Amino acid sequence: MTPRAADRARYDRATAALDAPLAIVDLEAFDANADDLVRRAAGKPVRVASKSVRCRALLERVLARDGFAGVMAFTLAESLWLARAGFEDVLLAYPSADRAGFAELARDPKLAAAVTVTVDDVAQLDLVDAARAGGTEEVRVCLEMDTALRLLGGRVRIGALRSPLRTPAQLAELARSVVRRPGFRLVGLMAYEGHVAGVGDAVRGRPLRSRAVRAMQAVARRELAERRAAVVAAVRAVAPDLEFVNGGGTGSVQHTAAEAAVTEIAAGSGLYVPRLFDDYASFSGRPAALFAQPVVRRPGVGVVTVLGGGYPASGAAGRDRLPVPYLPEGLRYDPREGPGEVQTPLLGSPADDLRIGDKVWFRHAKAGELCERFEALHLVAGDRVVETVPTYRGEGRTFL
Repeated sequence: MTPRAADRARYDRATAALDAPLAIVDLEAFDANADDLVRRAAGKPVRVASKSVRCRALLERVLARDGFAGVMAFTLAESLWLARAGFEDVLLAYPSADRAGFAELARDPKLAAAVTVTVDDVAQLDLVDAARAGGTEEVRVCLEMDTALRLLGGRVRIGALRSPLRTPAQLAELARSVVRRPGFRLVGLMAYEGHVAGVGDAVRGRPLRSRAVRAMQAVARRELAERRAAVVAAVRAVAPDLEFVNGGGTGSVQHTAAEAAVTEIAAGSGLYVPRLFDDYASFSGRPAALFAQPVVRRPGVGVVTVLGGGYPASGAAGRDRLPVPYLPEGLRYDPREGPGEVQTPLLGSPADDLRIGDKVWFRHAKAGELCERFEALHLVAGDRVVETVPTYRGEGRTFL
């Protein structure tokens, strides 16, 4: 029996009394992936990206482990909810226009102490001030810098369109605006190098592209390390008590951790290890989060149909954004239909061994987005479900 076949047998036994569709997290794999992130971070704390987990119980589980500290959240409403639930260090990694949320933040000492908001424009500070509604609490602020690689005199840009702030002078200027402004305190700097951390560099069947990506990433890492160090020095000259400099992502943990200017690493997807992380040369993890769909039809030889399954991931549309049939091994989509909203035909010889009601296990292309489809995660240890915990959706929270 192959390791994957053994996993399938375990998952089927663990969920034998449960009807699909359902989602699981393999705790042994989850914990092993957490250990790997800590190892690659080489002594620097890992801040957990909540968008990649979207389950309070699992956020609490990983933060109880040595090597992890703090949450990186994705909306202000989520940040306030987590802080009210007892999370004491929440970095909101994206600018917000949630005026009601800022009013709540500015009037509650507990929330103001726990939540840090990210800005890259003075207009965002104006919005916070306009939303205070009389609240006088000091708002903790983090600046975000642009990490994109620019080539040929800036005519070629490689990287996400995030912050407009790129140079030490630009970051220092905004830092001075924050420091001079009553009601705000500058505490952090962040820089997410998505073109390094979030792009596969070992794509099966595409060796030339993979080599090109690795070459680009090597250049990008060198350029960013030098520029980030200069930016940090410029910002610290304005705010010597800066508490943290955040960088990274699951795909670049060890590289970002090697930079002296960086004090903490952001990662989250590496806990679940979704499909997109199969295309990385620098690390390998164990798939920990899976979902199962039930077989509901047998249209013919070599074909079964499962209920639902059309759960595409965000990003530019393409086949790499689709979930993949994982267990049993050897199933594939019908190219004319793909994964469907209400049913999904699957082709391949393993289909002939599947009966009505059997489970087919899938991996999502990305990590936390899986949790928007399920109200609960069944936590598996060995061949047993040891606990069932709600996702954000299961707690009635859909932040985006």
